[in-house]
Amino acid sequence: MSRVAKNPITIPNTANITVDNTTVKVKGNKGELDFDLPSSVSIVINENIITVNYDETNQKSVALAGTTRSIVNNMIIGVTEGFEKKLELIGVGYRAKASGKLLELTLGFSHPIKYQLPDDVEVETPSQTEVVLKSHNKQILGQAAAEIRAFRPPEPYKGKGVRYSDEQVKRKEAKKAAGAGA
Repeated sequence: MSRVAKNPITIPNTANITVDNTTVKVKGNKGELDFDLPSSVSIVINENIITVNYDETNQKSVALAGTTRSIVNNMIIGVTEGFEKKLELIGVGYRAKASGKLLELTLGFSHPIKYQLPDDVEVETPSQTEVVLKSHNKQILGQAAAEIRAFRPPEPYKGKGVRYSDEQVKRKEAKKAAGAGA
């Protein structure tokens, strides 16, 4: 019994949803997305409410129903409102500069890193140490943010590196000198 799949999805007026056999297409003012439904799950649209139908006796169907509901809900939110991820660069000399679909990062290596963003992702750099990524596709946005963070993940001693703006980095204490008077 999936608790997530039982929640209905309300369709806003700005979104247009069509279901063709096993494909769900969502259009909105931010873009257009499509998703292929699993064979054991179906979607029913009544006026402006979407419900997910599935076989409660099949465990795989129950698992896919919750996932399908979340994906369709994220598609609707993405094409109407969009998603945003903020990254912070912490460290002396760490900088970011955006120009079109290219993000140039200076992260303490001997050379600057040039990262080519996916087509659906837009980038802004409000300051040299902030990167704001925006997209209507939550999965591609998260993947791009994770790839940028992976260039220099935050380290636990000084906290230097690329981190999400809401990320808490657990700091470790440096080793003490042993046997100071012996």
